[in-house]
Parts: sequence; C-alpha cells; structure tokens
Amino acid sequence: MISFSVKAQDNAATDAYFSKAGMKILTGVANVATGWLELPKNIILWNQREQSQFVGWTEGVLRGAVHTVSRTGSGALDLVTFWLPTFPTPNPPLIWDDFYQESKYIAFRTGG
Repeated sequence: MISFSVKAQDNAATDAYFSKAGMKILTGVANVATGWLELPKNIILWNQREQSQFVGWTEGVLRGAVHTVSRTGSGALDLVTFWLPTFPTPNPPLIWDDFYQESKYIAFRTGG
C-alpha cells in the first residue's frame, strides 16, 4: 500500500514537472515570436493614459522598445531554462492574455 502511494506521488511530481517545462517551451517560443507586439501595445496604452498625443506616443515608443526587448529576452531565457521547474518570466505570460495590462517580468517565479 505504501509503495503504491509513493509511486502515485512520483507520477504526480513528474506530471507537474513536464507540465511546467512544456509551458515554458511554448511561452518561450511565443514570446520570442511576438515580443515585437509590445511596441504597438505600449503605444496604445500610453496614448490612453496621457492627455497629450505627443507624450503618449513618445512614452509608448520608448516603453514599447524596452518591453519588446524584455519580452523577447525573457522568451529566450525561458527556452534556455525550460528544464528548470519554474513558471514563465513575463506577466501576463503571453502578450494576448491581457493586452491592456502593462507587462512585468519576474525572473524564476516558482509559485502561482
């Protein structure tokens, strides 16, 4: 009976590991491929926040460029470290998960 319980726990841990690793591979590929979408996303976000079109466009382009590099880089990092049992680094994990939320990048989150 104890042997069966240990085997079930091993299977659950293995399934969780492969689930996280698979998620990191998929989000890594998606973020490398779609990281450039941070530029128009941030232009839209900052134009909605600012009263001045000039300030909104300027801030959107500057922040969009930083977020483009960050999302693409974090996607590459997730691809390289897919074997570590962590969650993907960007939040939201994919740019289209919440297009109107400014992205954040938290390296090696282990919890939900």
